[in-house]
Amino acid sequence: MCMNSSLYIADTLVTMNPGNDVLCDSAVLVERGVIVDIGPRDVLVGRNPHAEVVQLENCLLMPGLINTHCHSGLLRGTAEGLPVWDWLQQYIDPMHRVLLPEEAALASRLCYAEALLSGTTTIVDMWRYMHGSAIAAKELGIRSMLVPYVAEHPDHDYFETLYTNEALIKEWHGEAQGRINVWVGLEHLFYAEPNALTRISDLCRDYQVGFHTHSNESRFDVETTLKRYSARPIEVLEQKGLLAAPNTLLAHCVWLDDLEIEILRNHNVGVAHNPISNMKLASGAARVTDMLAKNISVGLGTDGEKENNNLDMFEEMKSASLLAKLNAEDAAALDAWDVCRMATINGARALGIDDEVGSLEVGKKADMIAIRTNTPRMTPLIRSGKYLNLHHNLVHAVQGGDVAMTIVDGHVLVADGKLQTANLGEIIEEACRAIQPLLERRDRWIERSGLSINELDQ
Repeated sequence: MCMNSSLYIADTLVTMNPGNDVLCDSAVLVERGVIVDIGPRDVLVGRNPHAEVVQLENCLLMPGLINTHCHSGLLRGTAEGLPVWDWLQQYIDPMHRVLLPEEAALASRLCYAEALLSGTTTIVDMWRYMHGSAIAAKELGIRSMLVPYVAEHPDHDYFETLYTNEALIKEWHGEAQGRINVWVGLEHLFYAEPNALTRISDLCRDYQVGFHTHSNESRFDVETTLKRYSARPIEVLEQKGLLAAPNTLLAHCVWLDDLEIEILRNHNVGVAHNPISNMKLASGAARVTDMLAKNISVGLGTDGEKENNNLDMFEEMKSASLLAKLNAEDAAALDAWDVCRMATINGARALGIDDEVGSLEVGKKADMIAIRTNTPRMTPLIRSGKYLNLHHNLVHAVQGGDVAMTIVDGHVLVADGKLQTANLGEIIEEACRAIQPLLERRDRWIERSGLSINELDQ
């Protein structure tokens, strides 16, 4: 549903504007997918007698969440118990060798549905055969940055290439009224020969699109880069011109030194922090508070369903807060408002779209979510005064299942907690049918390769 003029009325508006303003008994007026007015409920109702009124009782209205790093997939719960590089070699890369386009498209449909149901309105997805991902994003209505899983190295010839990446840019960048965009992707520095890095820089410049890759995720990552390039990963990216793209977004950035943090600051590079993935794969704890202190745009990402094992950004918010406190041995580390901003406006800033989304402000796109407040975990809810706890509840109590409504570009994609743009039951059934053949093909490839599981990580 998308009306020309809709008035959304909620008990509480969490704007995530520069002042983190919280408005009580207020409303948001949306026309043609854009926020055109925000103010007291009675005033806006009086001004707009012909607007469709959407009464969000016992709900909080806030900007949609922005997942700055994700991988579509079907391996949830089947790739467990290994550190990141062993995990990639034993579980993930063999899957990529046998993945079919129709399975990749189904994975995106499943993940985008899960994201929307739990309050994510913008997703950065690094995946395979992304024509199918684009169709899924268009159908379900999510705002998306599609980033092909590129490798340009003879040892990794089973990924996407810069040629397929360029083709996707030509076909899909800016489609769905600008809701679908395509960036240049790279799995990792190790997955590209040096000349490919120059081509990536050229593509970003020629098409004026962003660049996204993993960086500094593990100690192994840094140590191997030092051996190959005699420099740390961020230094190599700078030397190859990859930090000069119109937008550069780096996932993880766990093992940064002080110089690398300065390089990120100087180049206005965005960082996608993935606390749950970093804990699950035993990668480490990123220096989030140090990066924020340098005004680096740090957003939050779930990473993929296989390394998380869900796409609930509220769970990511809580984990980001707790990991920062544990790492610093400081219960006051990473303020709750800072975490809320990482999940919304800072994430938008990391993607270079903070002038369009990330906060409830006049002139921005109507990407909004309504969260139920009449739940035990949101009680008590104190919206103002010295006992204000709303932001702490958002970070430490809310779960994705508390999302009642998800709106993108003014279109209601989730209503009363139910997906409106696709049959969720059919998606789930198709995913359940697809996983067994995929795992069996992966096992057959491993058997044909003559390698044991233990040898794959050598």
